[in-house]
Amino acid sequence: MASSQCCDNPPALNPAAGEGKVVDSFGGLKAYLAGSDESKAAVILISDVFGFESLNLRKIADKVALSGYFVVVPDFLHGDPYTPENTERPLPVWRKSHDPKKDFEEAKPVIAALKEKGKSSVGAAGYCWGGVAVVELAKAPEIQAAVVLHPGPVTVDDIKEIKCPISILGAEIDHTAPPELVKQFEQVLAANSAVPHFVKIFPGVAHGWSVRYNHDDAAAVKSAEEALGDTIDWFNKYLK
Repeated sequence: MASSQCCDNPPALNPAAGEGKVVDSFGGLKAYLAGSDESKAAVILISDVFGFESLNLRKIADKVALSGYFVVVPDFLHGDPYTPENTERPLPVWRKSHDPKKDFEEAKPVIAALKEKGKSSVGAAGYCWGGVAVVELAKAPEIQAAVVLHPGPVTVDDIKEIKCPISILGAEIDHTAPPELVKQFEQVLAANSAVPHFVKIFPGVAHGWSVRYNHDDAAAVKSAEEALGDTIDWFNKYLK
């Protein structure tokens, strides 16, 4: 069950945000694209419940692109992000229409489109709700590297099925994926020598810290930038 933390600190949304461009169809989904077509390595970013128009998420996409990746941020929510103001559609009701595990199927054509563009390696990073989708991709395995940041409802059994290198970045203050659960994930991964892993719990931050932070809060910005640095480092290690 998703906690209220999944909805804390809603991000600013802007359909025109970012240095990249929005296309009506990439692998069948509307998407934000950033980075050079010449790059052979690609990264898919999967949003939290607030969707692909998040200003912070697009800034993250642009920074990942600057590290040498072709980045795709698909609109897996189909123009229907969670809206806290809509009291008639609270998160549990909204989620009935948006099961992140179903995004596994929708991501396949996106990955196929990347391969058609000549991308030789594909990684995926997911935030909260999107982290669940990334775990599903990592089980297949459809991707060559995965990063999950403050995951949504992911279980130990899910982690047992991971087949590609995975980095899990958790928060010290997290009701959905508390540190004790993230440590269980680490134990499972450590027992499987075939799957490289990196697990880190960020002190003093809450669920959502890496993508829903206040730019006026220097400590929050520093933690988010550290998470982004860890994400890029992981992709550099396994996608290039």
